[in-house]
Amino acid sequence: MTIQTIATTPFAGQRPGTSGLRKKVTEFQQPGYLENFVEAIFLTLGALGNVQGRTLVLGGDGRYFNRDAIQTILRMAAAHGVGRVLVGRGGILSTPAVSCVIRKRAALGGIVLSASHNPGGPDGDFGIKYNIDNGGPAPEKITDAIYEHTKTLASYRISDAGPVDLDRIGSIRIEDMEVEVIDAVSDYAELMAGLFDFDAIRALFQRGFTMRFDGMHAVSGPYAKAIIEGMLGAPAGTVVNAEPLEDFGGHHPDPNPVNAADLIALMDGPDAPDFGAASDGDGDRNMIVGRKLAVSPSDSLAIIAANATAAPGYRDGIKGIARSMPTSQAADRVAAALGVSCFETPTGWKYFGNLLDAGLATLCGEESYGTGSMHIREKDGVWAVLFWLNLIAATGKSVNEIVQAHWARFGRNYYSRHDYEAVDAGAANAMMDDLRGKLPSLAGQTLGEGENNYRVQLADDFTYTDPVDNSVSTRQGVRIVMTDGSRIVLRLSGTGTEGATVRLYLERYEADPARHDLDTQQALAPLIAIAEQVSGLKARTGREQPSVIT
Repeated sequence: MTIQTIATTPFAGQRPGTSGLRKKVTEFQQPGYLENFVEAIFLTLGALGNVQGRTLVLGGDGRYFNRDAIQTILRMAAAHGVGRVLVGRGGILSTPAVSCVIRKRAALGGIVLSASHNPGGPDGDFGIKYNIDNGGPAPEKITDAIYEHTKTLASYRISDAGPVDLDRIGSIRIEDMEVEVIDAVSDYAELMAGLFDFDAIRALFQRGFTMRFDGMHAVSGPYAKAIIEGMLGAPAGTVVNAEPLEDFGGHHPDPNPVNAADLIALMDGPDAPDFGAASDGDGDRNMIVGRKLAVSPSDSLAIIAANATAAPGYRDGIKGIARSMPTSQAADRVAAALGVSCFETPTGWKYFGNLLDAGLATLCGEESYGTGSMHIREKDGVWAVLFWLNLIAATGKSVNEIVQAHWARFGRNYYSRHDYEAVDAGAANAMMDDLRGKLPSLAGQTLGEGENNYRVQLADDFTYTDPVDNSVSTRQGVRIVMTDGSRIVLRLSGTGTEGATVRLYLERYEADPARHDLDTQQALAPLIAIAEQVSGLKARTGREQPSVIT
């Protein structure tokens, strides 16, 4: 084995987004493309002086190109003097499990191979991101440095060693580096057992409680099988679509009512189990479903926060809640009732890391089906499902009863997200620029028609100042906030790989329990009309309807 230096030239556009670098598989398959980005990671870490002899964690969601990428990264890690790499068996590690292993094994960090909820397969998407030693996504100072390196690369270093058998647990050496293939589930399952009352959940299943967990042929399937069916004793077949497939079975592994349509149909039908749940491509998102009720992710965060002490790992209460700015304000009401802070951050889990590390927040959540806590530094799909199981076991109530009781106590935040996917990037950016230009004149205006009018209290482009390190993030989404607290938010997503994705978020609060059973889109119709009036969204995108409504 020898270490080689390979000449290369930069590839344009390798700037990491909110969740790393995501592109089409075909882009990553270009000779040198993956190698350049990985070289930029190691150059950045080398500049910090902390690569030699250190431990890295490596794994992904099993999508197409995952195994090939792991072999390349292992040979490059060896060439850069990494001491040891812990890689999940079969190349599999969920994003939450990567965070768990980094923290448990005191690793320097980890490389996560995933495009999360994006489609997979040869014509699908691929992604790569670096997580730091706290287990969370790298902050902007590191991702910016990686990007700067990608623009000036002239060569990369790589060992000419042969492939590693990723399916056999054990150790092998590449150059002076140890590669340890580890069980993908064990460390994570041990962590979950310390957070939740597994005895109570086992008893729930022993009493005949029924459940359907849809693994969506993604990475969470093995975790759910091992924990829900194995450790908790749910009947075999409770977890479906449990085998990770390179193309996710041809489906879109995003746990929402549109893409998890089979689960929704089951839960809406006459033979519905007591509880439904799903997780996404890399296991960090979740959907919670009762009978004929898909729980809003914003409500799920608020309900977990309001009932946190039901789980042993949170019995002493919570220190605070953090939510992304577009996420509904349901959690704010819970925080006020508990007397703890609620932090509003930009979208992207990396913004929660400082709050968690500083002990300012215990629970975090995003409206995009992501919920998590201080136990790791990523959102965590299986964790959220286990929290709901613990809550059901502790209260003896169904999902629907828990949600209705929460609304009765705190009121209901009607909430929806409208996605306009793969639109022309130039048109999307022009729309956002024009909207920003209107913001100074919107405050004080009355928008809408007749009885369905709203007076604008605040209109801005969200800026976040981190309360821990005082870093500032600007242009994080346009907010139009009404005097009654209703909100319209517009932003461009950073997770797509084709064109631009425009996301419109709508929120309206209703205190009256007699009005908690309205159709969500009907309840939000006046705000939808105002959003179109202000932005010209349909004309700008050329779309009469959103691609997805959640």
